[in-house]
Amino acid sequence: MNNPLYLIIRREYLERVKRKSFIITTIVMPIIMIAIMAAPALFLALGGQGKKTITVIDYTNQIASKLQSNEEITFVPATASVDTLRNREDVEAILVIGNRAIDNPQTGITLMSRGTIPMMTNAYITGQLTNAIEDIRLSQYNIEGLKQIIEEAKPDVSLSTVRIDSDEDKETSSEFSYFLSLGLDMILYMFILIYGQMVMTSIIEEKGNRVLEIVVSSVKPFYLMLGKITGIGLVAVTQILLWGVLLSVAGAVILPLITPDAAGTDMSTEISGALAQVSDPGFMLSLFGFVILFFIGGFLFYSSIYAAIGSAVSNIQDASQLSSIATMPIIIAVIGSMTVINDPESTLSFWLSMIPFTSPMVMMARLPFGVALWETAVALGMLYASVIFMVWLCGKIYRIGIFMYGKKPSLMEIVKWARYK
Repeated sequence: MNNPLYLIIRREYLERVKRKSFIITTIVMPIIMIAIMAAPALFLALGGQGKKTITVIDYTNQIASKLQSNEEITFVPATASVDTLRNREDVEAILVIGNRAIDNPQTGITLMSRGTIPMMTNAYITGQLTNAIEDIRLSQYNIEGLKQIIEEAKPDVSLSTVRIDSDEDKETSSEFSYFLSLGLDMILYMFILIYGQMVMTSIIEEKGNRVLEIVVSSVKPFYLMLGKITGIGLVAVTQILLWGVLLSVAGAVILPLITPDAAGTDMSTEISGALAQVSDPGFMLSLFGFVILFFIGGFLFYSSIYAAIGSAVSNIQDASQLSSIATMPIIIAVIGSMTVINDPESTLSFWLSMIPFTSPMVMMARLPFGVALWETAVALGMLYASVIFMVWLCGKIYRIGIFMYGKKPSLMEIVKWARYK
């Protein structure tokens, strides 16, 4: 096939897919993302905290005896004065419990230390003081076993959520939908920025090498821009598909290990709801399909802007200043998505998911919670209609910009380029 558009798309696609960096990134990135999410918990588990001795001066003569030490923190009661203990270098920290601490614990307790108290240590000491003061206050009621009665009366509520706006009731998980929305939103944000700027950088490099002047002798500038955008967009779609396959395989291996039958215990309703959503093929297929459609629409919309910027400048430094035209709406969309995740059915969520500048990211945030099909269809229709207009508009800028060298054009000059016939 000698169609120029096909040849451009093929070249842009194969040139990047065959790179070792693409292969390595595709395989390693999911592992890195999982490692980043697991690292804080792993470091916390492995790192622990150093042993610390807390010297306690208790003026109530009731609380110190109730403080329980653990492997990291040891409470040692003392009768010496605060000034005496402060002058002893072997004393690490002093917990001073005032004589009115039981009635007014907000102002009656002070912890003094020679260094900064770690957050976990502070939390443990606070918890021990809370339990001790609570025991003392309950004992004042002279009711035998009052604390046990209160503990037994506390209910362990687990809320199961079910969607009833479909043909059949479906169990869901709000937490799973929240984190899935956040993940999809960040992935789309990352891909649009990375691959959109890749389009811009590629055009600037070819413009600097004067390659474009040779290429446009064989193909129209509009088709050159469209081929470059499509080729790089297919690279991004390929990476998303490969990530989807890798995650599906990983899920097929991991899910059987965490099901109730495998674990041998009852699972929380949140985990049960998450498993129900993940194991629902209709939900996952529709979600994945809409992710691809909104990604393609969002990428075409913003990459055409990046292409116009790349054609209008001669170096990366000038492009970085103009690229805020494309970057700012993306950032606004991401900020809006954070609000949308908390209330995906609000009026603000609806309109942000309809405006083409924000709809790709906002719909990524809404889809895991379930969106009416007509809303999704309208949002896609408006997005792709805007894509056609934006590609046409940026194509007019591109055809002029690729032949312009020298100083960075102003916004008014770029608007004039778009008005040329």
